[in-house]
Amino acid sequence: MLRHLPLSQHPSLLVGSETSDDAAVWRLKNGSCIASTTDFFAPIVDDARTWGRIAAVNAVSDIYAMGGTPIFALNLVSWPKDVLPLDLLSEVLLGGNDAAVEGDWIIAGGHTVDGPEPMYGLAVTGEINANTMLTNAGGLPKQALVLTKPIGTGLLATAVKNSPVSATQPGGALAAMYEIGVNEMCRLNAAASSIALTAGASSATDVTGFGLLGHLAEMATASGLSASINISQIPLLPNVQDLIDQGFVAGGSVRNLDFLESSVSGGTPSQRLLLADAQTSGGLLFSCDEPAAEEALQALSETGHTAAIIGVLEHGTPGHITINS
Repeated sequence: MLRHLPLSQHPSLLVGSETSDDAAVWRLKNGSCIASTTDFFAPIVDDARTWGRIAAVNAVSDIYAMGGTPIFALNLVSWPKDVLPLDLLSEVLLGGNDAAVEGDWIIAGGHTVDGPEPMYGLAVTGEINANTMLTNAGGLPKQALVLTKPIGTGLLATAVKNSPVSATQPGGALAAMYEIGVNEMCRLNAAASSIALTAGASSATDVTGFGLLGHLAEMATASGLSASINISQIPLLPNVQDLIDQGFVAGGSVRNLDFLESSVSGGTPSQRLLLADAQTSGGLLFSCDEPAAEEALQALSETGHTAAIIGVLEHGTPGHITINS
């Protein structure tokens, strides 16, 4: 869509839309830099406060993905006030504030409109060091690719929407996956960002709506490289293959795969769907040298992350991804 718009160019705009990066970065007159991003979406879980936290964690993730530190955020709300009580909205906003308190940034205000369905998210401002800033375009050949959270949240969200409430309750068909998935979506990417910087990462992104394949393709394209990934190494939520077999695949995930079809080789149809699964509040995907990647895995494990080295950047057709077993 943005390809139809003229590129925004200014000497102080260090990162714009041309490399599909996670946030815009602007250099201030004193030499320091700020990063700015926004995201919002409809409910994906039944509990209002949990939804608010997930939406906030998802929005602020773009700042962490670029190696920045969030400073403050503004709430973005669409709320059908004649359908849903405002007390419920208060719970959503409390969930967003929970994420801010944990991450040591603040929510300084926001804007609400009366809309046909509930939507919530944030506009986030952070600070960033131009010398250590992580972008899509910094990947180097032979660097390892590290993923810091399991994938499958899109499949989970679709299954939850199309199942009775009892499915996520104790003993329900989705209960175990739901608990793990919600915990992962509620996890800030702050520690993962710090570990990536310590590992000397040269490129990074967060895995969200374009799925692992889509975001990796953006990174590889911007870096002028191809990528090879090992399906057996990719961390997954439990039983995600069962959800694919049952047809719980979101339309956005199908569109992701359709868009990338000519850029992907290898893998079975169901594996490709899984790798194109549109994530919510996913982990970071970063590239660094192999020895540093191994050390990063240890640090990620010590901070409770389910992380893995999933592949490598290579010389080849920019943006092409090979899926190996």
